[in-house]
Amino acid sequence: MGIEVAHKKYSVLFSHRKYALDFLEETSFLGCKPANTPIEANVDLWFDDSHTLDDPGRYMRLIGKLIYLTMTRPNITFVVGVLSRFMHQRRETHWLAAMRILAYIKSCPGKVLVYRKYGHVRISGYSDSGYAGDRGDMKSITGYCTFVGGNLASWRNKKQDVSRSSDETEYRGMAYTTCEMVWF
Repeated sequence: MGIEVAHKKYSVLFSHRKYALDFLEETSFLGCKPANTPIEANVDLWFDDSHTLDDPGRYMRLIGKLIYLTMTRPNITFVVGVLSRFMHQRRETHWLAAMRILAYIKSCPGKVLVYRKYGHVRISGYSDSGYAGDRGDMKSITGYCTFVGGNLASWRNKKQDVSRSSDETEYRGMAYTTCEMVWF
């Protein structure tokens, strides 16, 4: 699957380093200037009048490879999820945002998920929600992550149904996180 696993005393490291470097080389981004964040601040992806991309397969393959990379890179999950919503309406702005993710990956291709032995198996979770933050359809977005024994076990970004208030959005986000924790 392209995931590199390294064992150290009391820890296991998971990485897509080789996959990321091959991906950067394939897209000719190996020599690009690295970016500090996976997306620019205040970029507007919903209301865009730039031209539609000519090759739909190219954008879809790029997003598909980025989705695969999120298995060991939870820090790009949100941005890749947003860009995947534009598969059928891909525009130049979406392509440039995907290129920004590649520049971010260039800044840290060997980023790893570390799983350590902490001596406990407590389950904890964190969630956050944005009320009607998705301007495309005015749905709220919830993000959550759960930890088992101090190690990241799952993470997800999810669109919610339309809520009546920001409090309802937050409660739904906590409910999703709680369901995940109960499952563990």
